[in-house]
Amino acid sequence: MSRKKNSIYNLFWGIAGNIITTIIAILIPRLFILNYGSEINGLLASVRQIYVYLALLEAGVGEASIVALYGPIAKNDRESINSILAATDYYYKKIGCIYLLGVIGLGMVYPLFLNTDISYHISCSIIILQGMGGVINYLFQGKYNMLLRVDNRNYVTTNLGTITSILIDGCRIVLLLSGHSIIAVQATYLFFNIVKMIYVSWYMKRNYKWIDLNVSPNFKAISQKNSVIIHQISALIFGNTDVLILTFVCGLKTVSIYTMYASFFSMVNNIITIIANSVSSALGQVFNSDREKYKDIQETYETYYLALVFILFTITVIFILPFLKLYTAGADINYIDFKLPWLFVIYQLLNYGRNSSAQIIGFAGHYKQTQIKAVIEAVINLAVSFASVFRWGIYGVLIGTIIALLFRANDMILYANMKIMKRSPWPTYRRWLICFGIFLVCVMVFMNLPLTIVSYSSLIKYAIIESVIICILFFGILSIVERDARKVAISYIEPIMSNLWKKIHDRTSVSK
Repeated sequence: MSRKKNSIYNLFWGIAGNIITTIIAILIPRLFILNYGSEINGLLASVRQIYVYLALLEAGVGEASIVALYGPIAKNDRESINSILAATDYYYKKIGCIYLLGVIGLGMVYPLFLNTDISYHISCSIIILQGMGGVINYLFQGKYNMLLRVDNRNYVTTNLGTITSILIDGCRIVLLLSGHSIIAVQATYLFFNIVKMIYVSWYMKRNYKWIDLNVSPNFKAISQKNSVIIHQISALIFGNTDVLILTFVCGLKTVSIYTMYASFFSMVNNIITIIANSVSSALGQVFNSDREKYKDIQETYETYYLALVFILFTITVIFILPFLKLYTAGADINYIDFKLPWLFVIYQLLNYGRNSSAQIIGFAGHYKQTQIKAVIEAVINLAVSFASVFRWGIYGVLIGTIIALLFRANDMILYANMKIMKRSPWPTYRRWLICFGIFLVCVMVFMNLPLTIVSYSSLIKYAIIESVIICILFFGILSIVERDARKVAISYIEPIMSNLWKKIHDRTSVSK
């Protein structure tokens, strides 16, 4: 299957899966809050962040393997692919055993440090059940997930994730409404992770019969793992430190408020990540085989990627408070805060606004060269967050993340353009400034409209109308300003539309 077709499959199934799982997942936090209280919701959020940090045991093996696989997969060099996967499998099995010990240790120790009314037995069980999925991933399917991602077959794991998420959430909802304990609800994760493991193993044996993990491992190919982990630590700090700091300084109810906003922004993040991942493997292969062709594609990708990012977060910041007023009605604490949407959206715009530059650094494998800046980012985030949380609470940790991102986003843009691509960074800054200008205008206009939102139906109606206008503004203005990007985009879209029209025409002719 061609790169283009695989990218389309990745995009289509990724978005379809995200829509389905988002609709179901919206029900879950509200049910947890109403049935178990905000402390349980905060504990679950805190535990999830702990496991994100425990994933550092992976030590950069996954990302290093991905970078190492781009070239061999582009050349269909199966011998090299097998040797890289053998090295990945070797490390992942060691990591899985250590991770298992970490899960058990966390389950026994972490509850001792929590200031909560939740019993030790329940806290311990929640933590262990939550972590067993990671153990299964490292021991059995992690290496295969890396291969599918680089081979542009994200849709396989995406579809599997969608189906299992629906089953997990469906079971959780039934158990919640039936009055079962939180332990029974959490046990669904473990069961369906075992199901996923069985399916992935079967799929690989059927579609990749040539894989042989008994060959001599190529440890040198993934030797950058030590540099990669520095970047992963930095990413984990700015993405997950906030919850842990708030857990111990402000309490689980504040964590519940933070995660309520974060969860809805993460739904937007999922859409952006799916779109980026749907083409990242194709872009990575082109980068490592035809650098000049990549430059033209990347300029176009960055233009419309930024437009999409700003569109989604513009809509989110406009409608998140009206939605939360409806969603959290009847909760045991107040979740409405007019400052939080602005802090979250600035954080997310800076984070995703740098993504196209981060991709270039990843494709080039420049992890060692940029690791010092990643360390500086982490230090800034931790220092400012700790200094601010005692004075400003939940706002302080977000301010720390934003300040760190202002430094690192600019550094990535400059490095990717000047050091790797050997060009001026101005076009990236220009696109960013145009998008930010449109964002401010849209938010100021639409947030001041006298809308009456008293139900989900009225919220959806206004959201659809305003979303159409916002999409037209972003895509229209950027297409006018970025002429080269527009031409490249048209050159890719025209053949797809022509083929689609031809198929429709042929089917119509046959039916007649």
